[in-house]
Amino acid sequence: MVEYRIDRRSGVATYVQIVQQTKQALRLGLLEPGDRLPTAREVVEATAINPNTVLKAYRELEREGLVEARRGLGTFVRGTLGTGVQAADIPLRAELGEWAARARSAGLGREDVDAFFTAVLDEHFPKGDQ
Repeated sequence: MVEYRIDRRSGVATYVQIVQQTKQALRLGLLEPGDRLPTAREVVEATAINPNTVLKAYRELEREGLVEARRGLGTFVRGTLGTGVQAADIPLRAELGEWAARARSAGLGREDVDAFFTAVLDEHFPKGDQ
């Protein structure tokens, strides 16, 4: 089950963070069709956010066809964004982890790493490429 981490300093709306983290879990194969998302109550207890915020995120995911709400049962994954390859099995993940460790030991913070990574992505995946 996915565990949401809310960064109140990020400037990103809380419901958007939930949507993004759910999509990331789908891409990484951590969530698969049939899996149940945490209930709004579970998310509220874990993150101290408003229940309506969770419901808004889940409605957005449902609108995108990624999840479906089943009355009285919960919200379940319908679709996937993954490639069918478990992210943990990809050697590139280990290499990226090693790079991140080197960046951290070099004194770079999370925002620095994010900026570097985004710049490299923009070089290799021009806007519009999927």
